[in-house]
Amino acid sequence: MTKAELVEAVAKSSSLTKAAAEKAVNAVINTVSSALKKGDRVTLVGFGSFEVANRKARTGRNPQTGKEIKIAAAKVPKFRPGKALKEVVAKAK
Repeated sequence: MTKAELVEAVAKSSSLTKAAAEKAVNAVINTVSSALKKGDRVTLVGFGSFEVANRKARTGRNPQTGKEIKIAAAKVPKFRPGKALKEVVAKAK
C-alpha cells in the first residue's frame, strides 16, 4: 500500500475528504518522526511501538571487491508490532 492508497482508505473509512485525510496522515507521520528525532518512544496500543535503536559500528564487506569496510555506528528507527497486529496478520491468509 502506498501513501496515496493509505490516504484514500483513511478518507473512505472516516468520511473525510482526501485533502483532510492527507493532512491527517501527514500529521501522524510528522508527529511520529519528530518524537523519534527527540529520542522518544511512540506506542500505539494494539498496533505497535516505534523507537530509536543504536546500531554499533561494525566491519562489512564490499560485495563487488570483497574488501573489508568500516560501517559507522548509527541511530535507526525500529518498529515492534503489538499483540493485536500480530494476531490480525497471523489470521490473514
